[in-house]
Amino acid sequence: MSKLWMGFSSYTVIGIANTVIHWQVFFVLRAALDLSQACSNFLAFCLAASFSFYANALYTFDMRATLGRYLLFMLCMGGLSLLVGAMGDRWQLPGLLTVVAFSLISLIVGFLLSKYLIFRTGGA
Repeated sequence: MSKLWMGFSSYTVIGIANTVIHWQVFFVLRAALDLSQACSNFLAFCLAASFSFYANALYTFDMRATLGRYLLFMLCMGGLSLLVGAMGDRWQLPGLLTVVAFSLISLIVGFLLSKYLIFRTGGA
């Protein structure tokens, strides 16, 4: 396996748990509270990403989870979640399509961001 993708398997396993949390919260916020896709996606992301950030720090990257790393991760990926949710609202996409698209995009983008910025050696 190339050095680029080392750690991707554990990141993916944690990502599956993250996805279950994210999707459940997203659909509760959409159905029960009638929030927009952008708001629902962002709030669901915040909850699920908090779990996965700490799990990945411990199990995937074997680094300390610091407030600086956490805030940088949440800022970058939270912005992406808002963008994807806003696109779902604008194009009136079904919520399922919005969370599937975000889950796939965030798997790759989140891994590369974490590996090369958030948890890089000498990082925040």
